[in-house]
Amino acid sequence: MAVPSRYPPDLIDAVVQRVADARAVKAYGAVTTVARQLNLEPRLVQKWVTRAATPATFHAGRPAATPRVLCLRPGLLHCRFCRRPMPYADLHEGYQCQQGCRPRPLADATIADVVGRAILRHAARVIPSTGAPTPPQLAALHADRVLARITVGASPTDITLTWRATPASACDRRIAEGVRRVATARTLAPTDPLRARQLLHVSLAGVDPATAPAHPLHAEAAALLAELQLRLGRPTDAIGWATYAQQNSAYLYGPTHPRSLHALHLLATVRRRAGHHQRAYHLYRQLGEHLATTAGSHAHPTLAAHAITALILYDLGHCQPARTLLADTITTHRREHPDHPATIRMTQHLTRIWDDCAAKGHEHHEI
Repeated sequence: MAVPSRYPPDLIDAVVQRVADARAVKAYGAVTTVARQLNLEPRLVQKWVTRAATPATFHAGRPAATPRVLCLRPGLLHCRFCRRPMPYADLHEGYQCQQGCRPRPLADATIADVVGRAILRHAARVIPSTGAPTPPQLAALHADRVLARITVGASPTDITLTWRATPASACDRRIAEGVRRVATARTLAPTDPLRARQLLHVSLAGVDPATAPAHPLHAEAAALLAELQLRLGRPTDAIGWATYAQQNSAYLYGPTHPRSLHALHLLATVRRRAGHHQRAYHLYRQLGEHLATTAGSHAHPTLAAHAITALILYDLGHCQPARTLLADTITTHRREHPDHPATIRMTQHLTRIWDDCAAKGHEHHEI
């Protein structure tokens, strides 16, 4: 069975070794003690220790689709060129800038190594001492306590650190706890959505989506919570969080950043599921325009947005414009993406609209 997180292997090995060293001194409570010292979940540390006892399973390949637990708090890393926060790109296992700023993501492991070495060199006092050497990536877990900002240039090693005047107090470490809580919720979402929703409610406790300021961690948690509410059949409860996620993602990363487009798509879906077809129509129109700019007017995501816009037009009672838009979209999609299964689904929707219009006796004068 694979380890359920994406911590670097050397970091996991260091944590397991610390537990072993602690057990050599004190027989009981070693896992809890080390977990508390390193701001890790005790259950996660216990799993690592258990799998370390069976090398055949502990060293098995880790699933690439599992969300990675990051060393750096969201919003701490900034780009030197566009001056915006650099969010984590799960697909590339690195930090990516907003659209058009830099050609490829920067490796998260290299950045954590550079930051961790700087902390060990200049601020090792903030790292709990257990007598064993601390790996740089483990030291990077404490970056938000001593660093106010990390600015990265053209490469992962081209880094400028802005140090805090004094180390952050223990209460500021709640941010790091929030990062781990959201990552755990994302891992649990496919199999245990109720537990994941509970964790997200804890992470967003005290956050009013109508008035709260922009915050990368809160925006991520709000988007995930809205997705869970949608899956659980509660689209009305998802509206506030989806709106917060969309507005703040656009503010933090720009309106055409992949995270912002995902949040916009989520909000449009929530509005449609809640029966707010007029608002959903305008949101899907906006999504289609952004996708046409970023992916291209003939890209599959753009055409898919146009197809859903046509279906919403039909829901609003505009049968003829809906049929025209959907038919044009099908023609373009079939030409640009031959044999794509979405073309069949679009055609089925168009046939359903025609059949419904015929059954209701609509008389549309085609142009």
